[in-house]
Amino acid sequence: MIIIHAELKVNPERREQFLEESKTLLTATHAEEGNLSYELYENAGEANSFIMVETWRDAEAVSNHNTSPHFTTFSAKAGEFLAAPLDVKVFSAEQVK
Repeated sequence: MIIIHAELKVNPERREQFLEESKTLLTATHAEEGNLSYELYENAGEANSFIMVETWRDAEAVSNHNTSPHFTTFSAKAGEFLAAPLDVKVFSAEQVK
């Protein structure tokens, strides 16, 4: 199982654009083969700071996602609404129980 944490710092003036683009990405990603979860959370202690928490069956599912039209479209637009570089951490895990 692959777990990804993508931290996003969003320009306050582009917050609504970011949220709209994220909704499209989330909906399409939830339907992907190999996606176990894909959620966006906002940091309650820091305005316009978000984390995308992704759980994937395997590396192949991640690779397919990274080349999907909805992900590449979101990535191409990310520069329009991000206030800082994306911070991505990738983990390998197994479910204990």
